[in-house]
Amino acid sequence: MCLDIGDKRIGIAVSDPFNSYALPVETYTRKNLRTDLEKIASLVKDKCATALVCGLPVNFDGTPSIQTQRANYFIDKLKERLSVQVYAVDERCTTCEAEDTLIEQGKSRQERKLYVDSLAAASILQGFLNDKNKNK
Repeated sequence: MCLDIGDKRIGIAVSDPFNSYALPVETYTRKNLRTDLEKIASLVKDKCATALVCGLPVNFDGTPSIQTQRANYFIDKLKERLSVQVYAVDERCTTCEAEDTLIEQGKSRQERKLYVDSLAAASILQGFLNDKNKNK
């Protein structure tokens, strides 16, 4: 399972049972830390996830940003709460790519807001799966 962690929303994606491809699942609107952690823990259990991949937002040049610190804090809390392996991976450009894809599909601004985060999570997860499968 993969998360695209934002201040307001978290995009969620999962892989197929063979870890070959990623599928967007939903966009969760954040409430508060405790509720957010409970939601993610519930999804990990419901989806039978064996690992959690979290997008780590960094500046274009790869240096950390304020968002990197916020995401790292949330990731640390997830690691404390979950029994599955939690990975943090570079998510540069995934939201922009997802936004471009939705624009190409003719989605309205309101529709894009509903799907962009889960599509970005799927992009993050697909990159992770590609790297993992390449190294097998």
